[in-house]
Amino acid sequence: MKGCHNFSCFLLQPINLNGLPNMNTMKILVVDDEEIVLESCQAVLEEAGFEAVLVPSADKALQAMKHEDFALLLIDVKMPEHDGMYLMEEVKKQWSGKPVIVMSGYYTVDTINKAIRMGAATFIAKPFEPEELIATIQRVMEKEERHGKQEGPSN
Repeated sequence: MKGCHNFSCFLLQPINLNGLPNMNTMKILVVDDEEIVLESCQAVLEEAGFEAVLVPSADKALQAMKHEDFALLLIDVKMPEHDGMYLMEEVKKQWSGKPVIVMSGYYTVDTINKAIRMGAATFIAKPFEPEELIATIQRVMEKEERHGKQEGPSN
């Protein structure tokens, strides 16, 4: 499906993981209010050997984090009720060492800078290719391993 730049094509594209080291099974929380994004991320992450837990809102993400330990969070910026920046602020208060990747299809330089200032490990623009998502997760987790950050809830 070469040349497909629509995020809904995400599921249809083959994933080339050549050259990417095995990250073992890690649990990743994906937070987005769009079902197609959740399903697409799940397909890509599971194909790459990750366990994906999907939630459609910031509130459900906070609930999930109280009951499960996630290696990483993939958070959309623009969501109804509480947005991704709110969620990231809450995560950083309660799980300060938890790596967060912020994603958005509606972003500005200010949005990216704000996310990084608030503690996001990085930002990824939607739509993204499956390989780009996996490579971004790998870079973040490898950086976390180098810095020895594996913190749980601080409550």
